[in-house]
Amino acid sequence: QITEALLKERDKQAKWNGIPLLLQKLYEHSHPNSDFSQCQSILKEISPLLSMEAMAYVTEDRKAAQESTFPNTYTFDLFGGVDLLVEILMRPTLITQKKKQKISDDLIKDCLSILYNTCICTEGVTRRLAERNDFVLFLFTLMTNKKTFLQTATIIEDILGVKKEMIQLDDIPNLASLVSSFDQQQLANFCRILAVTISELDTGSDDKHTLLAKNAQQKKNLGPSRAEINQATLLNIPGFIERLCKLATRKVSETTGTSSFLQELEEWYTWLDNALVLDALMRVANEEAEQSSTESSDESGLANTSTRTQLPQSMKIMHEIMYKLEVLYVLCVLLMGRQRNQVHKMIAEFRLIPGLNNLFDKLIWRKHSASVLVLHGHNQNCDCSPDITLKIQFLRLLQSFSDHHENKYLLLNSQELNELSAISHKANIPEVDAVVNTDRSLVCDGKRGLLTRLLQVMKKEPAESSFRFWQARAVESFLRGTTSYADQMFLLKRGLLEHILYCIVDSECKSRDVLQSYFDLLGELMKFNIDAFKRFNKYINTDEKFQIFLNQINSSLVDSNMLVRCITLSLDRFENQSDAKVAEVLSECRLLSYMSQMSMRMSFLFRLINIIHVQTLTQHLLENVSCLNTSLVILMLARRKEKLPFYLRTLQQMEYSEKYPGFILNNFHSLLRFWQQHYLNKDKDSTCLENSSCISFTYWKETVSILLSPDRTSPCAIVSYIDEAYMDIDRDFSEE
Repeated sequence: QITEALLKERDKQAKWNGIPLLLQKLYEHSHPNSDFSQCQSILKEISPLLSMEAMAYVTEDRKAAQESTFPNTYTFDLFGGVDLLVEILMRPTLITQKKKQKISDDLIKDCLSILYNTCICTEGVTRRLAERNDFVLFLFTLMTNKKTFLQTATIIEDILGVKKEMIQLDDIPNLASLVSSFDQQQLANFCRILAVTISELDTGSDDKHTLLAKNAQQKKNLGPSRAEINQATLLNIPGFIERLCKLATRKVSETTGTSSFLQELEEWYTWLDNALVLDALMRVANEEAEQSSTESSDESGLANTSTRTQLPQSMKIMHEIMYKLEVLYVLCVLLMGRQRNQVHKMIAEFRLIPGLNNLFDKLIWRKHSASVLVLHGHNQNCDCSPDITLKIQFLRLLQSFSDHHENKYLLLNSQELNELSAISHKANIPEVDAVVNTDRSLVCDGKRGLLTRLLQVMKKEPAESSFRFWQARAVESFLRGTTSYADQMFLLKRGLLEHILYCIVDSECKSRDVLQSYFDLLGELMKFNIDAFKRFNKYINTDEKFQIFLNQINSSLVDSNMLVRCITLSLDRFENQSDAKVAEVLSECRLLSYMSQMSMRMSFLFRLINIIHVQTLTQHLLENVSCLNTSLVILMLARRKEKLPFYLRTLQQMEYSEKYPGFILNNFHSLLRFWQQHYLNKDKDSTCLENSSCISFTYWKETVSILLSPDRTSPCAIVSYIDEAYMDIDRDFSEE
């Protein structure tokens, strides 16, 4: 509506670079009956003005770009450019005539490119586009076209990243046929987008989101979340999981020929964000080429050929790593979802595990490349290279694959399965059903299974490596569930116990995360296993070493409480056995002797209860619930020996000596009421408690009820040990 003359007059002064005039021209040439022929040339004029700015934004000059007074992208958006491009793109969907308007691929590309650049530079544009549900769903329909696929995928990813409400995959028109039209490369890129639609949104870790609040929230909405509905939608797409497994396990040599690969890279190069990734790829390739050329410097002619042959191969590997990252992430989320068993069955059938085993040395745990590439995507603040991220994603997949599931034995090969059977026979104990029932045609092949390969790299990992945490978690999940003597011996034979103790004691590991994962793994490895305690004593063979070990445990009970629980449970079982070997280890083992002292158990109990308070049981501190369960284990074992009143009286005396009567016991009373709320709603948690402690859930519930009894004359009720003056247990602790 502004006159051309006025726009021209203001243009120079306002530094608009002619953008409003170009937009006016674009508007005139894009009316409903136009053929769009002129639009493209107008966009070609606008495009460079915006892409230079965007380039500056994503490279070092971000600060300088922000300081410029009227950036072009801002002007473009101010004069309605964004809305106009959306209208042009969506025009064909609005026309009902038989002869539909066709927009050329190049025009679509230019529109998307300009929109993307504007999203990068001008705040609020991506959010505005995200609010237009019709446009978001329309973008998915553009993905059927190979030529515009990459641009569309990148813009969808950015829009979904800021969208307040998760989209429902069901709403995408013809989703199944869209997915089946993708080639494998497109499917991998599509996984990047899917990641946002199937992951539960993190509600943040502030105090409002304590476990109490979460429990209350879960009671309100019992239906599946949007992410869960989207997971189910994906599983219903024919052949989807099979294709993901093929993508995850294909070798680099099986990827498409170099020519189409380079053509796609060229396409990337015009596409801003990925151009930076490409530059980094080039750098890796050049470094490799330089290395090989210096090795053969006597014949200068070789340098050229090596660059020519090495470039695509190096980039192909990087490309493949980036694809596998996205695919493994999606598989991992599905493995942890509601349809877990269905996904497990499919993943086993499509031989994902043997496939990953074959890629282990050459791709997944290959030697680090010299350069570190920064990946756009899941977390732009982290500086992980794709190599590192792939390893972590792979370890997370192993963890969710073997956690409490009998398919975990697919991580072994046939020989190793036979070894498990032999261990059971030798110890004269029945074989685990899951080992007997494992389908041998689906297990790992080759000299070693995936679990054994993982142990090998774990032992070689440098002390300060961030992988240690994930490696320990993956191995621990193999041991979780009902304790299996054969599984423990299989790992003990391979020196795992000594490796863990070396890390905890000799290298005096300082990282809290790594320590916690090593303590948890040690607990699972030693639980109820007399041979493990014997090995422990052989390794920790001086008082000095034992003291360092205790210092590590005591430095953070939140991190070591699972190990304390395991030692307490094992000691209780060993004391009730009349076996000469057990009696010998009981008398010799420093760790068991230490734990058998009543004063030590009381000290642990007192500190465990003191660590946690109901109001701070936040979602991110689920280990606090673990501390609560460990203190309950100590008291349940006391109850079995009819010593519960003695323990409660000792806690009361400890309170008095700390000059704070009632403090510990009031808090414990509240924690146990929370425990009832938390566990009496869920079935999964209770089976985990039973399996890991070998104490029936009924006994857990009974013990908590006895402790919470309001009868002040009961010797086993907490209230009997709190003087009336210090009673503080009727206060309502639940949150709205």
